[in-house]
Amino acid sequence: MTTLLPTLSEIDAAATTVYAAMPATPQYSWPLLNQALGTELWVKHENHTPTSAFKIRGGLVYLQALRTNQPHLRGVISATRGNHGQSVGLAARRHGLAATIVVPRGNSREKNAAMRALGVTLIEHGNEFQESREHAALLSARDDLHMIPSFHRDLVSGVATAWMELLRAQPDLDVLLVPVGQGSGVCAAVAARNALGLRTRIIGVVSAHALAYKLSFDSGSRVESPVTTVLADGMACRAPDSDSLAIMQAHVDEVLAVSDDEVAAAMKLYFTATHNVAEGAGAAALAAALQIRARLQGLKVGVTLSGGNVDHDMFMQILARPDQDAAADNQERRRA
Repeated sequence: MTTLLPTLSEIDAAATTVYAAMPATPQYSWPLLNQALGTELWVKHENHTPTSAFKIRGGLVYLQALRTNQPHLRGVISATRGNHGQSVGLAARRHGLAATIVVPRGNSREKNAAMRALGVTLIEHGNEFQESREHAALLSARDDLHMIPSFHRDLVSGVATAWMELLRAQPDLDVLLVPVGQGSGVCAAVAARNALGLRTRIIGVVSAHALAYKLSFDSGSRVESPVTTVLADGMACRAPDSDSLAIMQAHVDEVLAVSDDEVAAAMKLYFTATHNVAEGAGAAALAAALQIRARLQGLKVGVTLSGGNVDHDMFMQILARPDQDAAADNQERRRA
């Protein structure tokens, strides 16, 4: 499956498309995060893109290629929990294309509003992402709309530009921790690392309440798993993509699972330590780093704050949660 990975020249060409719409995002090593982990941590701030998530890079590159190859295209359609849909909406608007996005019922109100503000026709269907994607495929055939997949070489090329920025700035990173939704982010990290000839270990991160990719990775075969995560909707995958799974099995070192409680703690830490807002999936890599902090001692670690699109009501609840250390102290006092 190495042939599915974009080359260095393809990623650099994708960067030209990306930088026509947005600047590179920063990477910072924050003292309070370093203190919490006991190691040197570098955060790639994809929450600083025009849609507050890394997905925009892939959407820009995919739609540019699509418009070039199909100049008379009528419109596009896709399914999402939010960030992919914003990416499609912004990129489609740049090319004068109509965009339809299917989301599950009960999807984030604020993500839905952001997609509509980009001119997207929003359709709510199904109780989870897979049902939305199946409905989008039906509408694609019925209405003669191009179905944008959740995983594609052009999407990976665009997203890989973020990892190129980080790895060119910090080429001596020992480990990258990368959240896994449908696989474009982690496969893009593999593509960038391989293109630069680096030996950085890559660890995928899934929600403990959406284990399809971890179960599939660990077993060596495609496994579906139910989705129950409340916070990490960007990783709410029931069925893994076969192509991205094959790349992960060939090039990713391991896959970790983080609980919603661990994700919430990471979201709060991002805010208190850096005053950056992270959505659930956006904080998953940090949650995993905190989970394995003992293993990371003495290493130089990279994570991505891959999205900042969290509804304010949910974020208020997370900020009001007691700190883990304080909660443990209170529990110890009660036992005493």
